[in-house]
Order: sequence, then structure tokens, then C-alpha cells
Amino acid sequence: MPLEAGLLEILACPACHSPLGDKSAADTPELICTSKDCGLAYPVRDGIPVLLVDEARRPA
Repeated sequence: MPLEAGLLEILACPACHSPLGDKSAADTPELICTSKDCGLAYPVRDGIPVLLVDEARRPA
């Protein structure tokens, strides 16, 4: 289930403060940092974004 647009507008990457891209409708829901340097992917569990750097997936 995609996140509300208003929520997505105020969320930012905890590591670099860049906006997050919404991939919450995918098979593995996550929010992806839009920064080319950072690129961390934060999981979305039960519709709740887990914005912890320790929980984020590193870019490949």
C-alpha cells in the first residue's frame, strides 16, 4: 500500500536529509533515498516506514 503523499513530502533520509522515493507498493516495500551519494533503502513494515540507518539496505 503506497504511503500518503503528504507524509512522503515531509519524510527525509536520516543519513543525508535528501527526499525519499516511494517504493512501498512493491513486493518488498521500501523508501529509497534520492541522493546519488547515499541511496539507502529503508523498509516499510505494516505500512510504517522504519527510518533507522542501521535497518537500511545499502545500495548495490
